[in-house]
Amino acid sequence: MFLISTRNFPPDIGGMQILMEGLSNALLNHGPVQVFADSFEESEKYDQNSKLNIQRISGFKIFKKYRKANLVKDFIKNNQLRAIFFDHWKSIENIDETVLNKTKTFCLIHSKEINHTIGSSLNKRMLKALVKADFVIANSKFTKNFVLKMGLEHNNIKVINPGCNYPIKISEESKTFAEMIYKESFPRLLTVSRLDQRKSHKNILMTIKNLLPKFPKLKYVSVGDGEEKSNLVKLKKELGLKDEVSFIYKSSEQEKVALLEKSNIFVMPSVVYKKSIEGFGISFIEAASYGKASIGGVFGGEADAIIEGKTGYLCDGDDLNKLYETLLKMMNNDHYKELGNNALEFSKNFSWDKIVKKYIELI
Repeated sequence: MFLISTRNFPPDIGGMQILMEGLSNALLNHGPVQVFADSFEESEKYDQNSKLNIQRISGFKIFKKYRKANLVKDFIKNNQLRAIFFDHWKSIENIDETVLNKTKTFCLIHSKEINHTIGSSLNKRMLKALVKADFVIANSKFTKNFVLKMGLEHNNIKVINPGCNYPIKISEESKTFAEMIYKESFPRLLTVSRLDQRKSHKNILMTIKNLLPKFPKLKYVSVGDGEEKSNLVKLKKELGLKDEVSFIYKSSEQEKVALLEKSNIFVMPSVVYKKSIEGFGISFIEAASYGKASIGGVFGGEADAIIEGKTGYLCDGDDLNKLYETLLKMMNNDHYKELGNNALEFSKNFSWDKIVKKYIELI
């Protein structure tokens, strides 16, 4: 049996949530899986439709973490486990080492959650928590190097990229939805992410404005919601981008993948914003699984998800000229098609069947 202790899990939305769900489901092919996860709105509905055995922990955050830690400790003591997986250093922080010694332990790291000033209380807590794990699993080479810079001394820091749940079959209804959004546009550019400053939506919009003289039928679609929503809506209006830009704040998974399938290029040139930095970028692999080339940022772990010049390009999302030139380069002579074909082949390396075996080998 495997145990998953996670703060991040569906129906909550985000890259870490997708990762922990994918890992949990992939482990089912190797044995039973028990998940301890935080409770969210519509958790009960999600759990009823899941093959996983999920126990939810609700209540105030300060009490919830101790309740979960006690539940995890009791479960470890009373069961024979092959391995335990923690999504975050705070998930392993309150588990005694004597309890953890009963089985193999993995703690995953992603980037933002380990970005604390060296010597600060959070940095010290993070380092103390991570050394409890038998294996620290970084989502990219960038994240591994980053945690070393943060002061972690550990003999077993391994890089295992997140797996991808796609491609999945798309309903005809969702394909029709995507065509209604794109209509007769070309090229079709897409971003799927939260609307926050790290994702460079602002600079994408300004680049769209600059590209319109060359591509008057261009369409840019952004899927996701977030704190930058009002600022981006205002900027769209100021730039006069009426039909050329569509924001879709809420969509089903089917609608999202239909938009991916019908797009030409996936665009998400992330930058560093405060403590937040892209650790990997599973969205690039999801786009690749539908044969789409991507533009990612140069600052984080995107180099593990995009092969520069082969499956897409890495670009400084703060540099409008670079973003403009990169998009032009991809459009010239339909270069995006060749990149997309390469991306499709590359994405096959990220199937969960292959990724989970890397964990099993370590066990």
